Amino acid sequence: MTQRPRPGGPPPGPHSAQGLLRAVGRWQILGLSINSVVGSGVYLLPATAFALLGPYSVWGVLLAGLTVSLLVLCYAKAASYFDVQGGSVLYAREAFGPFAGFQVGWMIWLTRIATAASLANGLAAAIARFWAPAGDGGGRILVIAGSLLLLAGINIIGVRWAANVSMALVVGKLLPLALFVCIGLFHVDWSMASGAAVPSALDWRQTGQAALLLLFAYAGFENLSVAAGEYHNPRRNVPFALVAMIVLVTALYAAVQLVAQGTLPGLAASTTPLADAAAMFGGETLALLLTLGAALSILGTSNATMLLGPRFLHTLASDGYGPRVFAHVHPRLHTPAVAIAFQCALALALALSGSFVQLALLSMVTRLLAYISTSASVLVLRRRHGDPPGSFGLPGGTLVPVAALVLSLAMLLSASPMHLLAVALAMAMGSVFYRFPRRTG
Repeated sequence: MTQRPRPGGPPPGPHSAQGLLRAVGRWQILGLSINSVVGSGVYLLPATAFALLGPYSVWGVLLAGLTVSLLVLCYAKAASYFDVQGGSVLYAREAFGPFAGFQVGWMIWLTRIATAASLANGLAAAIARFWAPAGDGGGRILVIAGSLLLLAGINIIGVRWAANVSMALVVGKLLPLALFVCIGLFHVDWSMASGAAVPSALDWRQTGQAALLLLFAYAGFENLSVAAGEYHNPRRNVPFALVAMIVLVTALYAAVQLVAQGTLPGLAASTTPLADAAAMFGGETLALLLTLGAALSILGTSNATMLLGPRFLHTLASDGYGPRVFAHVHPRLHTPAVAIAFQCALALALALSGSFVQLALLSMVTRLLAYISTSASVLVLRRRHGDPPGSFGLPGGTLVPVAALVLSLAMLLSASPMHLLAVALAMAMGSVFYRFPRRTG
């Protein structure tokens, strides 16, 4: 059930009010946040961004990071009011009532299933570069099923195991990118990087599409606080992790973009831009390392999805929506084991059948719904509770959530009618579940 914000007061104990074990420390939370954001997108972003923005793409990456920072600050502020599970669901429910919280949680959970399924397919495609059977048939099934079942098992065993694996995968995904940047900077053709070699006028008709691409390259941070009931001192550590993450990720993305467009002629046409650029200045060994980094990056994001996604289902079930079994916490492992297993089963079925594609299309608008509700929730929570001791200090006061809310609404209005219709249908389906809750007493 909902726990009201606790302005001030002593830090939470070793177990949350929901019986979950607080086993994840500050640096593990930061690792989870980086894993949630830095996925396969960073390996594809340079080519697509350059195709849309040309030599201005580095500035586009920086501007996108600054824009997403507004949303990150909203999540950091909202997280500093709570020390229990829920994330966007909890914020919307506390500010606007149970129906709003339910709909946010429902839509985000649907997206988590599609994300897990698509990442499993992406992993098979990445591995196929150096193990051809992974691209089709039994090899593809092996990679998809093996990765999902492995990550589900790790998350069921315990959140500490999942967090430690997440930290290892953070290193595995960031090391190749760090080598790419550190070596590549010595080989950058600055006339190519700045656009002086091939002057290009900005096509304003493509800036909207580029904005969506770049902003959603940073998506995933919104899932971090959903597992707050398993974090040490979440009211302090979640805001720290969010702010540190957006600074680090923005710097990384900008550096990767700069090296890619300064070393790889024909960047816009490349399907594997980082591996191709690495081969130009570091040989095939570095290119292979970047391919391995892509695989680890996908695994890392998939692990974060498998850790955080089932917590939405657990939160909804704890409030009486859906079967009671999904609210179950394993008495020894202290994890929502049934919710994790159920999400794994659905993701596996969608990944193998390919029917996850339409659900994946919902992810953009679904995230916008979470961003809108959280930005608006901060305005309500701040008016209701003020800035109690220990809460995150929001720079600019209400200006940040207002700006984030306007930005998110503008992006929602730019979504295609098909996406908006799909979201409306999914919300209508969720309303049926909400209309007939079970008793929680």
